[in-house]
Amino acid sequence: MTSILTNQGAIAALATLRSINDEMSTTQNRISSGAKVESASDNAAYWSIATTMRSDNKSLSTVSDALGLGAATTDVAYTALNSSISVVDTIKTKLTAASQPGVDKDKVQKEIKKLQDQLVSIAKSASFSGQNWVYHTANSAAGTSSIVGSFNRDNSGNVSLTKLDFNTANSSLIEVNSAGNYATSGSALLSTDMTYKNAQGSTATISGVSVLTLNITNMDSTALSNALKGVDAVLQKMTNAAADVGALNKGIDLQKSFVSDLMDSIKKGVGKLVDADMNEESTRLKALQTQQQLGIQALSIANSDSQNILRLFQ
Repeated sequence: MTSILTNQGAIAALATLRSINDEMSTTQNRISSGAKVESASDNAAYWSIATTMRSDNKSLSTVSDALGLGAATTDVAYTALNSSISVVDTIKTKLTAASQPGVDKDKVQKEIKKLQDQLVSIAKSASFSGQNWVYHTANSAAGTSSIVGSFNRDNSGNVSLTKLDFNTANSSLIEVNSAGNYATSGSALLSTDMTYKNAQGSTATISGVSVLTLNITNMDSTALSNALKGVDAVLQKMTNAAADVGALNKGIDLQKSFVSDLMDSIKKGVGKLVDADMNEESTRLKALQTQQQLGIQALSIANSDSQNILRLFQ
């Protein structure tokens, strides 16, 4: 039936053209933004997941920065320990030389004193961002230092942080008490009274003598021998401390690499959920443009039907 009041062909053609235009608008938005899910209205579930994972990735980026700071701190501590080991090794050499008959102990002691001053200088300067793992005072005592290692989210959506802990008492070289004097007891390797293994295999302490306060001027051969054993024992402890810090530093590097890879994986996962396939979208746009042209032509033909009715009355 042909009617001048209701043009059914035009209505159908217009509805089709509107649908094509809506699809074209969606496709053009995807092409311009590069995302097929840009807002919650596009796909609420995928948008929610992507938003959460992007937020987690920002937290992981902060973790990566924290690991970089931790790596720098451990690098400084390891460098100080390694340098101090070289200096203490030289002191050990001086003690060996002083044990020889006829050696001027006063001159050797002057050399040892310079080496002791160098040890203090190394320990004091081994600070990074306000943290010093080898030099401690009454106001900054040795203790557990924590480095943020990872950001975690469990299956229930609960978040937590993984931390890498290190007890700086294990790497402490010098400790200064509240009176400003070297602490003669405790964990500090250079300021604490030296110990050694005696002939019976028991641990003996050289009271009032540490690597930093060692003075060989008036020492006899027995005292020199004990001091040599004490310095060697300290040297072994320093080597163990440096190994511990080096192991922590390696662990931080591995964790930093893991966090970086994890961030990349999350980015890829989010991309698979919300990124637009540009090849697919460009192909769809071409097809919609063709459909739009055909729709316009169909609407034009449908609109011309009303004009054709006039000819029936001529």
